Amino acid sequence: MEENTKNQIDSIAKEIESKFENVASTNKDEFNALTEKFNDLNSRIDAQEVATKKFNESREPKSFKNTLTKAISEGAIDALKNGNARSAKFEIKADMTTGADFTGEVIPADRVAGYKFDPTRSTHVRQLIPTGSTASDVVRFVKESGYSNGAAAKAEGATLGQSDFDMTASDANVQKIGTYFRISEEMLADTPQLTSYLSARAPEKLLEVEDTQIISGTGVAPQLSGIITDSADFAAGGFANAIESANEFDVLTVAMNQLSLSNYQANYIMINPTDFHKILLLKDSNNNYLKEQWYQGLEPRINGVPVVLSTAITSDKYLIGNFSVGTQLWVRDNVSVEFFREDGTNVRDGFVTCRVMERVALTNYLPNAFVNGDFSVDKAALETA
Repeated sequence: MEENTKNQIDSIAKEIESKFENVASTNKDEFNALTEKFNDLNSRIDAQEVATKKFNESREPKSFKNTLTKAISEGAIDALKNGNARSAKFEIKADMTTGADFTGEVIPADRVAGYKFDPTRSTHVRQLIPTGSTASDVVRFVKESGYSNGAAAKAEGATLGQSDFDMTASDANVQKIGTYFRISEEMLADTPQLTSYLSARAPEKLLEVEDTQIISGTGVAPQLSGIITDSADFAAGGFANAIESANEFDVLTVAMNQLSLSNYQANYIMINPTDFHKILLLKDSNNNYLKEQWYQGLEPRINGVPVVLSTAITSDKYLIGNFSVGTQLWVRDNVSVEFFREDGTNVRDGFVTCRVMERVALTNYLPNAFVNGDFSVDKAALETA
């Protein structure tokens, strides 16, 4: 209690005491009557306080914690504490739930900023290949389609042989990849993180579709013509039916040989995570893992070639090649995130449209720079009869 408040109460008490003394000295009958009324008033106040306390206790929620605390404070375990008993038992008529005590958000929740979501691909295909920009709707390139080599050793005075080559112009059309969202104005106003979430999340999901188009687009508009669509198929060649217990590692080694025969050196192997981990589980006849023969450092490598794990390529398929020279991505309009109120009934309904879009083309210059195949089919082609 503050000193000022205490002094005020003491002053009032002294004043009442002085008045009682004056009444007692001048008129004893009046003093006695006043004292009786005062005592009666005190009794009524005491009775009212007891009744109010009982009423409040009857309405008070009986939580497990509160009832337990009350029982212990009233001596429920004193005998156990004093060593006079080995156990203590008392009944608590309460539910052991916070729902019995609280209505609504009585205990404020700790709010964690931002939105949580599963990670996207760590590597997109556009990171592995050259990228250029274009201002046109069509990207045209010229490549050699045939070569007749007439070079030969000749005697002095002999006529040299003629060489012929054919050049063909090829076109890659710019295609559009995109999507949109409709979100309420309240979501934008009440959730500051929403715009940053869309700006970060939506382009990543679009790039996943771009990955699929670059790897395996059919080439039928509006799809890109993917690398697998245009690349060379696996050919067992001299290894056909020559490898006992052929496995995935054998297939990739023969595919590298196929590239070497075309004078290309692979700089990436792209496979599905499931197939890669199958390779890691391969064992020799003594049940020892074989991975030490090709797995090095933090970046997985097979025969010295970096391995890119990606769900953009389906399980059982693989793509190996020189991604630096064999293909190129052309960007007409890079990935953009835009917000519009003027779309359909947005203004009337209170919505905002978010559009995510890009326009790109893919030019697969050298199909023989890549080899694609299916592990299950190609293992069978290598397996001894």
